[in-house]
Amino acid sequence: MPQPTASRGDLAIALAGTRFGEVRWFSSIDSTNRYLADEAGAGAAPGLVAVADEQTAGRGRRDRTWVAPPGAALLVSVLVDGHAPAEERHLVLVAAALAAIDAVAACCGFRPGLKWPNDLVVGDRKLAGLLAEATPGHAIVVGMGLNVDWDSFPPEIEATATACNREGRAVARDELLVAWLRELDRRLGELDRTGPASLQLDQTAASATLGRRVRVELEHAPLVGEAIALTALGHLLVRTDDGAEHEVSAGDVIHLRPAP
Repeated sequence: MPQPTASRGDLAIALAGTRFGEVRWFSSIDSTNRYLADEAGAGAAPGLVAVADEQTAGRGRRDRTWVAPPGAALLVSVLVDGHAPAEERHLVLVAAALAAIDAVAACCGFRPGLKWPNDLVVGDRKLAGLLAEATPGHAIVVGMGLNVDWDSFPPEIEATATACNREGRAVARDELLVAWLRELDRRLGELDRTGPASLQLDQTAASATLGRRVRVELEHAPLVGEAIALTALGHLLVRTDDGAEHEVSAGDVIHLRPAP
């Protein structure tokens, strides 16, 4: 079992009054999501945070890899309560994405968009990816990889990736982490009090997908059409060329043309 380089008491102080307490920081780990899932299985309570300078087996949706040089990205996972109704649990991920947008805007001076369902983008360049996974019991692990300070990208992602230092102000990962966790705490509180409606307007306003012609990769066959709306549960409505409207709850989206 990897051991954290430090349990960051200074960050716990900065997070006082939120649901997030202990912050365990690793110099290197295979996956912060995997670590917190194991900790949840061993009885860890919601509120635990794991951060790493480097992940050797970071994952995104559909087990895609997430690779970043040490210190170049905010690699973080949080353990949160998952007692919401089953059809609403994925909204924790929406809250986390919106919190990340607000944290980047406050700390770095630019506001990324939200590519449905879980990527932060600037134009069509990816800034961050988020992933939520259920754990034993009723906890949820939410992980995020957010590009903070990259001098250059590998050729294979140079045209499709970006970082905070390329779009706005450079920022310390500690500062961005605290801003994200405090905003996530606020949004989760609103979600608990008022339900899905607390996120719908902000998710719609942040969307980089609505109004775009898209291809949604689904298990049975791809769905091609225009992304026209988001439901109260955060599902994507796509109108195909025959005029039919389809509600998509999960799937990978490809933007097919630039936003107008």
